[in-house]
Amino acid sequence: MTQILTATISGLAVGALFSFLKLPVPAPPTIAGVMGVAGIYLGFILVNSLV
Repeated sequence: MTQILTATISGLAVGALFSFLKLPVPAPPTIAGVMGVAGIYLGFILVNSLV
């Protein structure tokens, strides 16, 4: 749980920094892009659990 909280806070801080510096966000800007990244992660976990 600590890792999730730390990752969330870090992500918020980095997102705020990028916004403050007026830089493009270093992540997919749409929910479809975010789901693609989540799908890659879930596929990785699925294959590792079967092997």
